[in-house]
Amino acid sequence: MTQDAPGGLTIRVMERHDLDTAIAWAAAEGWNPGLKDAGCFRAADPRGFLVGCLEDEPAAAISVVRYGGRFGFLGLYIVRPDRRGQGFGHRLWQAGMAYLEDRIVGLDGVVAQQANYTRSGFVLAHRNVRFGGVPRVEAPRDERLKAVGPDLVEAVLAYDRPYFPAPREAFLRCWLRPDTRAAVAFVEDGTIKGYGVVRACRSGYKVGPLLADGRREADALFRALAARVDAQPVFLDLPEPNPSAVRLAGDYGLSPVFETARMYRGARPDLPLARTYGIATFELG
Repeated sequence: MTQDAPGGLTIRVMERHDLDTAIAWAAAEGWNPGLKDAGCFRAADPRGFLVGCLEDEPAAAISVVRYGGRFGFLGLYIVRPDRRGQGFGHRLWQAGMAYLEDRIVGLDGVVAQQANYTRSGFVLAHRNVRFGGVPRVEAPRDERLKAVGPDLVEAVLAYDRPYFPAPREAFLRCWLRPDTRAAVAFVEDGTIKGYGVVRACRSGYKVGPLLADGRREADALFRALAARVDAQPVFLDLPEPNPSAVRLAGDYGLSPVFETARMYRGARPDLPLARTYGIATFELG
């Protein structure tokens, strides 16, 4: 995709260096992206990241990732501060929404933009809240906690499927690789009952996703993941409608530091929020 928009803005699919620029902008906004998120973002949908340029200079960015044939997720929507208020963001938004066509679309938007998203047909589903702090935990000694290696990947992919509105195997196969993140599953009687991932970010570490059958499994997984980062700040992005997740964060000394509005255009997916203790990423859902 390459197209010219009014005002001299050229819109095209991002190259890898453009995505690195967009993630750096996200860091400057205080969104605290992971240090090695870009590769897995592109794995989800290489054409789902658009950049608006003025004379080949990036001015605005948006991600519009397609999952399966019916769902898409919008994120990384940023206009460079010195180019705001000139209509460039709206033009890029229009191009991104055209790419998602008639799909159901989700987003995690900053609360200040919620009214604008509503005007574009998005409806609030719930709040996602980022909790952060330095948890004091010891790694649990539990044989049911297994590092996710090649032998468990397929089972984890199957476990994850009900938690997201569409298949996201390409993204997860990258997200679960041990070279940049640590993934742990809770396996009991040969059955996965939860899993979680921790990754290094610009500031501290994020746990996400954290999905589990119940508080018992989520608690063990959180302690196993948080203990890996040696008393560093840990952040957990959780759906506010899950009170068990809110209590888990509070029990380990995490406090709210940021929130988003989870919104959908189209039918709201029926997801198991009561078993969702942490989402993967605000950018990709």
